[in-house]
Amino acid sequence: MSPRTAKQFESIREEKKTLIMDTALKQFANEGFHNTTITRIAKQAGISKGLLYNYFKSKEELLFEIVNRSLNEIFVHFDPDKDGYLTEDEFEFFIREIFENIRNNLTFWRLFYQLLLQKDVREQFLSSYLGNANSVGQLYTSNISSVLSVFSRMMMDYFIRKKEKKPAGYDPLLDLNMFIYTIEGFAMLNAYLDEVDQYYDKSVERIIELYK
Repeated sequence: MSPRTAKQFESIREEKKTLIMDTALKQFANEGFHNTTITRIAKQAGISKGLLYNYFKSKEELLFEIVNRSLNEIFVHFDPDKDGYLTEDEFEFFIREIFENIRNNLTFWRLFYQLLLQKDVREQFLSSYLGNANSVGQLYTSNISSVLSVFSRMMMDYFIRKKEKKPAGYDPLLDLNMFIYTIEGFAMLNAYLDEVDQYYDKSVERIIELYK
Protein backbone atom coordinates (compact mmCIF):
# COMPACT_ATOMS: atom_id res chain seq x y z
CA MET A 1 0.00 0.00 0.00
CA SER A 2 1.42 3.36 -1.06
CA PRO A 3 1.76 6.09 1.58
CA ARG A 4 -0.98 8.70 1.81
CA THR A 5 -0.50 11.94 -0.04
CA ALA A 6 -0.61 15.36 1.61
CA LYS A 7 -4.04 15.91 0.03
CA GLN A 8 -5.34 12.66 1.53
CA PHE A 9 -4.02 13.59 4.97
CA GLU A 10 -5.70 16.99 4.71
CA SER A 11 -8.97 15.33 3.69
CA ILE A 12 -8.81 12.97 6.67
CA ARG A 13 -8.04 15.88 8.98
CA GLU A 14 -11.01 17.88 7.70
CA GLU A 15 -13.34 14.89 8.11
CA LYS A 16 -12.18 14.41 11.70
CA LYS A 17 -12.52 18.12 12.44
CA THR A 18 -16.06 18.14 11.04
CA LEU A 19 -16.94 15.08 13.15
CA ILE A 20 -15.73 16.82 16.31
CA MET A 21 -17.57 20.06 15.52
CA ASP A 22 -20.84 18.29 14.66
CA THR A 23 -20.62 16.22 17.84
CA ALA A 24 -19.81 19.27 19.96
CA LEU A 25 -22.70 21.23 18.44
CA LYS A 26 -25.16 18.51 19.47
CA GLN A 27 -23.67 18.28 22.95
CA PHE A 28 -23.62 22.06 23.47
CA ALA A 29 -27.22 22.37 22.28
CA ASN A 30 -28.62 19.40 24.21
CA GLU A 31 -26.55 19.47 27.40
CA GLY A 32 -25.58 23.15 27.57
CA PHE A 33 -22.19 24.69 26.85
CA HIS A 34 -21.23 24.94 30.53
CA ASN A 35 -22.16 21.32 31.29
CA THR A 36 -20.42 19.79 28.28
CA THR A 37 -16.83 18.67 28.76
CA ILE A 38 -14.08 17.98 26.27
CA THR A 39 -13.97 14.42 27.61
CA ARG A 40 -17.66 13.90 26.79
CA ILE A 41 -17.30 15.38 23.31
CA ALA A 42 -14.36 13.08 22.56
CA LYS A 43 -16.26 10.04 23.85
CA GLN A 44 -19.33 10.84 21.77
CA ALA A 45 -17.15 11.38 18.69
CA GLY A 46 -15.40 8.05 19.26
CA ILE A 47 -11.92 9.52 19.59
CA SER A 48 -9.43 10.10 22.39
CA LYS A 49 -9.32 13.37 24.31
CA GLY A 50 -5.68 13.76 23.27
CA LEU A 51 -6.60 13.55 19.60
CA LEU A 52 -9.35 16.14 20.07
CA TYR A 53 -6.80 18.53 21.55
CA ASN A 54 -4.75 18.15 18.36
CA TYR A 55 -7.61 19.93 16.57
CA PHE A 56 -8.94 22.33 19.20
CA LYS A 57 -7.10 23.83 22.16
CA SER A 58 -10.19 24.37 24.28
CA LYS A 59 -13.96 24.14 24.46
CA GLU A 60 -14.11 27.89 23.79
CA GLU A 61 -12.08 27.54 20.59
CA LEU A 62 -14.38 24.72 19.50
CA LEU A 63 -17.43 26.91 20.06
CA PHE A 64 -15.79 29.74 18.10
CA GLU A 65 -15.15 27.44 15.15
CA ILE A 66 -18.73 26.15 15.17
CA VAL A 67 -20.15 29.67 15.07
CA ASN A 68 -17.55 30.73 12.51
CA ARG A 69 -18.53 27.83 10.25
CA SER A 70 -22.20 28.79 10.38
CA LEU A 71 -21.40 32.39 9.50
CA ASN A 72 -19.14 31.38 6.64
CA GLU A 73 -21.87 29.18 5.18
CA ILE A 74 -24.03 32.28 4.92
CA PHE A 75 -21.52 35.00 4.10
CA VAL A 76 -19.86 33.07 1.30
CA HIS A 77 -22.87 34.18 -0.77
CA PHE A 78 -22.59 37.82 0.24
CA ASP A 79 -21.07 40.18 -2.36
CA PRO A 80 -20.22 37.24 -4.66
CA ASP A 81 -17.87 39.25 -6.90
CA LYS A 82 -16.13 40.69 -3.79
CA ASP A 83 -15.97 44.22 -5.16
CA GLY A 84 -17.21 45.82 -1.94
CA TYR A 85 -20.41 47.11 -3.54
CA LEU A 86 -23.75 45.38 -2.97
CA THR A 87 -26.11 45.63 -5.94
CA GLU A 88 -29.85 44.95 -5.80
CA ASP A 89 -29.37 41.64 -7.62
CA GLU A 90 -26.62 40.61 -5.19
CA PHE A 91 -28.85 41.57 -2.26
CA GLU A 92 -31.66 39.39 -3.62
CA PHE A 93 -29.27 36.51 -4.29
CA PHE A 94 -27.99 36.70 -0.70
CA ILE A 95 -31.50 36.57 0.78
CA ARG A 96 -32.44 33.56 -1.34
CA GLU A 97 -29.25 31.72 -0.36
CA ILE A 98 -29.87 32.34 3.35
CA PHE A 99 -33.26 30.66 3.30
CA GLU A 100 -32.16 27.93 0.90
CA ASN A 101 -29.35 27.07 3.33
CA ILE A 102 -31.76 26.89 6.27
CA ARG A 103 -34.24 24.75 4.32
CA ASN A 104 -31.51 22.27 3.34
CA ASN A 105 -29.81 22.13 6.76
CA LEU A 106 -32.69 22.11 9.25
CA THR A 107 -30.98 19.86 11.81
CA PHE A 108 -27.89 22.03 11.95
CA TRP A 109 -29.80 25.32 12.27
CA ARG A 110 -32.14 23.94 14.93
CA LEU A 111 -29.16 22.98 17.04
CA PHE A 112 -27.38 26.23 16.24
CA TYR A 113 -30.29 28.42 17.34
CA GLN A 114 -30.77 26.30 20.43
CA LEU A 115 -27.09 26.79 21.21
CA LEU A 116 -27.21 30.56 20.80
CA LEU A 117 -30.20 30.81 23.14
CA GLN A 118 -27.89 29.80 26.00
CA LYS A 119 -26.76 32.87 27.94
CA ASP A 120 -23.07 31.97 28.24
CA VAL A 121 -22.83 31.06 24.56
CA ARG A 122 -24.65 34.21 23.49
CA GLU A 123 -22.33 36.40 25.55
CA GLN A 124 -19.27 34.76 24.04
CA PHE A 125 -20.72 35.15 20.56
CA LEU A 126 -21.37 38.86 21.11
CA SER A 127 -17.88 39.35 22.49
CA SER A 128 -16.13 37.43 19.70
CA TYR A 129 -18.09 38.68 16.69
CA LEU A 130 -19.74 41.98 17.55
CA GLY A 131 -16.93 43.58 19.50
CA ASN A 132 -18.32 46.44 21.58
CA ALA A 133 -21.60 46.62 19.63
CA ASN A 134 -24.43 45.29 21.77
CA SER A 135 -27.37 46.28 19.57
CA VAL A 136 -28.27 46.16 15.91
CA GLY A 137 -27.97 49.93 15.68
CA GLN A 138 -24.47 49.97 17.16
CA LEU A 139 -23.41 47.10 14.94
CA TYR A 140 -24.14 49.12 11.79
CA THR A 141 -22.95 52.53 12.97
CA SER A 142 -19.76 51.68 14.85
CA ASN A 143 -16.36 50.93 13.37
CA ILE A 144 -16.21 47.42 14.76
CA SER A 145 -13.23 45.17 14.20
CA SER A 146 -14.81 41.78 13.69
CA VAL A 147 -15.83 39.19 11.12
CA LEU A 148 -18.99 41.23 10.52
CA SER A 149 -17.32 44.57 9.82
CA VAL A 150 -17.34 44.37 6.01
CA PHE A 151 -20.86 42.97 6.01
CA SER A 152 -22.17 45.71 8.29
CA ARG A 153 -20.56 48.51 6.26
CA MET A 154 -21.85 47.23 2.94
CA MET A 155 -25.36 46.65 4.25
CA MET A 156 -25.46 50.14 5.73
CA ASP A 157 -24.25 51.62 2.43
CA TYR A 158 -26.91 49.64 0.57
CA PHE A 159 -29.76 50.96 2.69
CA ILE A 160 -28.41 54.51 2.58
CA ARG A 161 -28.46 54.37 -1.24
CA LYS A 162 -32.12 53.35 -1.10
CA LYS A 163 -32.88 56.76 0.38
CA GLU A 164 -32.63 58.31 -3.11
CA LYS A 165 -35.77 56.43 -4.19
CA LYS A 166 -37.70 56.77 -0.94
CA PRO A 167 -40.04 59.57 0.24
CA ALA A 168 -38.86 62.28 2.64
CA GLY A 169 -38.33 61.03 6.16
CA TYR A 170 -36.98 57.64 5.13
CA ASP A 171 -34.63 56.28 7.82
CA PRO A 172 -32.03 53.84 6.39
CA LEU A 173 -30.98 52.53 9.79
CA LEU A 174 -34.57 51.84 10.83
CA ASP A 175 -35.22 50.04 7.55
CA LEU A 176 -32.04 48.02 8.03
CA ASN A 177 -33.04 47.15 11.59
CA MET A 178 -36.44 45.94 10.41
CA PHE A 179 -34.78 43.88 7.69
CA ILE A 180 -32.48 42.18 10.21
CA TYR A 181 -35.33 41.51 12.62
CA THR A 182 -37.47 40.12 9.78
CA ILE A 183 -34.93 37.63 8.42
CA GLU A 184 -33.81 36.55 11.90
CA GLY A 185 -37.36 35.88 13.03
CA PHE A 186 -38.42 34.19 9.81
CA ALA A 187 -35.27 32.05 9.75
CA MET A 188 -35.64 30.89 13.35
CA LEU A 189 -39.35 30.13 12.95
CA ASN A 190 -38.82 28.03 9.84
CA ALA A 191 -35.83 26.20 11.30
CA TYR A 192 -38.20 24.59 13.80
CA LEU A 193 -40.97 23.64 11.39
CA ASP A 194 -41.04 19.93 10.49
CA GLU A 195 -42.33 20.73 7.01
CA VAL A 196 -41.86 23.74 4.76
CA ASP A 197 -44.75 26.13 5.27
CA GLN A 198 -47.02 26.62 2.26
CA TYR A 199 -46.23 30.34 2.39
CA TYR A 200 -42.46 29.86 2.64
CA ASP A 201 -41.60 30.79 -0.93
CA LYS A 202 -44.16 33.60 -1.01
CA SER A 203 -42.76 34.95 2.26
CA VAL A 204 -39.22 34.99 0.86
CA GLU A 205 -40.48 36.85 -2.20
CA ARG A 206 -42.28 39.34 0.04
CA ILE A 207 -39.15 39.97 2.12
CA ILE A 208 -37.19 40.65 -1.07
CA GLU A 209 -39.97 42.95 -2.32
CA LEU A 210 -39.99 44.93 0.92
CA TYR A 211 -36.25 45.45 1.29
CA LYS A 212 -34.66 45.19 -2.15
